[in-house]
Amino acid sequence: MCAFLNAIMLFFLSKIGALKMYKHILLAVDFSANTDNIVVRALEMVTQNGAKLSLVHILDHIPMPDTSYGTIISLGDESDNALLEQEKANLNELGDKLSVPESQRWLIWGTPKDEITTLAAQENVDLIVIGSHARHGLALLLGSTASGVLHHAPCDVLAVRLPHE
Repeated sequence: MCAFLNAIMLFFLSKIGALKMYKHILLAVDFSANTDNIVVRALEMVTQNGAKLSLVHILDHIPMPDTSYGTIISLGDESDNALLEQEKANLNELGDKLSVPESQRWLIWGTPKDEITTLAAQENVDLIVIGSHARHGLALLLGSTASGVLHHAPCDVLAVRLPHE
């Protein structure tokens, strides 16, 4: 009976526009130990909304590669940088696993907050899904990637609470 009432309520809420249907979801990953938790939440949102999924990984921990096309790094070109090649492989492996077209996968060098929010605006993203760790002490004052994205995004942000690593 309760499920029936929930279904009726969802139907009426969707008719009056109270439920936002996301069309394009951007999953920002850092390939930490908790990446699977974020992926699961993003897939839930994609399934619930019938949305398109895109992936982004921001390189902020390796020197900027020498590319002829700026900070967006081609996933098809090879480089001499072993770290860069590993990041490309990680993104392509996840993209293949989630059936994300190569045209919807981005590997970008830069500051995560800036690059994620810029990409979201350029690609007309409705929702960014990102992981968030609890912050304490100095880290709380300095902020986090999730906090920066939340405060500067041109769209909704789902910050998935992650356990401590």
